[in-house]
Amino acid sequence: VQLQAYGGGLVQAGDSLRLSCESSGRTFSNNGVGWFRQAPGKEREFVAAIRWSGGYTYYADSAKGRFTISRDNAKKTVYLQMNSLKSEDRAVYYCAAHRGILSKVRVAASYRNWGQGTQVTVSS
Repeated sequence: VQLQAYGGGLVQAGDSLRLSCESSGRTFSNNGVGWFRQAPGKEREFVAAIRWSGGYTYYADSAKGRFTISRDNAKKTVYLQMNSLKSEDRAVYYCAAHRGILSKVRVAASYRNWGQGTQVTVSS
């Protein structure tokens, strides 16, 4: 499985942005896809995740109410719709395939096949 993230850019606070994560290969070999982000000088943190089967979603507290993760199984693509962006959302956003157990869906170590990341910059 290879994942390709894109859609980042420079926006103003309060704007919206949609990130996409395209998956190639055997998607049924993983449980779903997650989005993580890493700001300069900080550790990579969980943002949201979705399971291929059933579409169950999981969010970090910082993302709840503002971000929406969705998937298109036919296109093997996962989206992250980000609304009401804040300056603290500035980071490189990565997508990855979840290979671990459900209880570890928010843990980066349970993910594989990380994409190259896409930069999101929010100006205030």
